Amino acid sequence: MSEIRYNAITGDWVIIAVERAKRPMNFADVSQTIETPSFVESCPFCRGNESTSADEEFRISDEKGNWKIRSVRNKFSALAGSGDPVILDQSRKTINGVGRHEVIIESPLHNHIIAFHSPDETYNLLSVYRNRFLNFYSDSRVKHVILYKNHGPDAGTSLEHPHSQIVGTPVIPGQVIQRLNLAEKSMIETGKCLYCQTMSEELTEKKRLIDETEHFVAFIPFASLSPYHVWIFPKKHSACFSTACAEAMTDLSILLHKILGKLYTALHNPSFNFVIRSLSPIESDLPYFHWYLAIVPRLSKAAGFELGTGMYINSSVPELSAENLRAAVPPV
Repeated sequence: MSEIRYNAITGDWVIIAVERAKRPMNFADVSQTIETPSFVESCPFCRGNESTSADEEFRISDEKGNWKIRSVRNKFSALAGSGDPVILDQSRKTINGVGRHEVIIESPLHNHIIAFHSPDETYNLLSVYRNRFLNFYSDSRVKHVILYKNHGPDAGTSLEHPHSQIVGTPVIPGQVIQRLNLAEKSMIETGKCLYCQTMSEELTEKKRLIDETEHFVAFIPFASLSPYHVWIFPKKHSACFSTACAEAMTDLSILLHKILGKLYTALHNPSFNFVIRSLSPIESDLPYFHWYLAIVPRLSKAAGFELGTGMYINSSVPELSAENLRAAVPPV
């Protein structure tokens, strides 16, 4: 019989469809394993095509001066990079679309995805994330920063070359406010951080645990909204991603690389999104919010039921999915 589980962090009810549960090979799309070249002449992100991409904002280079990671302005940003936020309609809460949007090009190679990174490459990528995150929050127009990655056609990727994106908005998104309200309510009721409590339960039960390091833990939530949905939590409480120390960043790079490698192996290079959910540096000491990284393989689509109810149907069992990922061996 199916179970209906409540996700206390997101505020969502999820139907865990036990009798419809699928094994990993049922989710896999073999078309995702087709070989990709290391250079594509028409790709603006490949090394040698730098003049075709937008203005560069930041880079990391090797000892010979060749770039390893670049952050460039998004040519097709939904938000204007110049000007100041102006109220256009007070009654309808409308402002002009001013903000920041950059593309972080993760490698000069067209086919070098994170699952095949070295630990140093993943660490460098997280360092660039941190640099741009702090830079965006130093802009007084920015009220919230979102760091995310789309991988594969089902995740909304428009360019195949490995890249991430960072957006600074002049407003705080409604979903962020909703989750903050849930977390604050939980702390008022229990006196504890909901995220720390959730992590403690996962570490104790170990049923949905995938892996852990000294500073981080990776697990599939008890009421995961979709198949193989993974959360990576820092063990030390903080509301802001940029507060992680150098040792923690090293830990996170190792764990993120391992988890994405396991997903690549278990699900045959699935499309996925990952998002770093964080508040601003000045909110880092907020006691009821805990930053984390969410990885969402795009193995299912929302349909009429989800749109009509706001509930999710997860056709995988979190405990079995975690078991499969624990057993998966990342590619060499």
